[in-house]
Amino acid sequence: MTKFLLAVHVLAAIVAIGPVTVAASMFPPSARRALAAPDDSGAVETVRLLLRICRVYAVVGVVVPVFGFATASGMGVLGDAWLIVSIALTALAALVLAALVLPRQQTIADRLDQVGGESGGGTTTAVTARQATVQLAMFTGLFNILWATVTVLMIVRPGSTTGA
Repeated sequence: MTKFLLAVHVLAAIVAIGPVTVAASMFPPSARRALAAPDDSGAVETVRLLLRICRVYAVVGVVVPVFGFATASGMGVLGDAWLIVSIALTALAALVLAALVLPRQQTIADRLDQVGGESGGGTTTAVTARQATVQLAMFTGLFNILWATVTVLMIVRPGSTTGA
């Protein structure tokens, strides 16, 4: 049963966290392109699609720690330091995504809608939104680093008997 839980945990991480990581990374440059050409409906739609992917897969990603806890319980490693650190980093990554990345993505998408619908005065909004993409890129990078660190901890597992 532990092997099954581990397989589901790893598959869920790949299927759920992978798309969020990629879409979140693509969002800032896509938003900058859309802000540079707000009349380009394809660029605007790309930003909206990336936002939707991030939201949906963030919710789906909840299954990753659920199966992770079940796997760790089955392996008897719930008290191991590497796992506790991984849990803390996973919680921090979720917090960064929920509190810093997704709201900023939504704000940028909203500003993009405003820039596209304004005549005159849109330059200030566009400049502010472009600056927001820089900050968003920083938080997205932090989110990605946290997940990469968790992945490495899951593979290396200090004290593991796998010999890796």
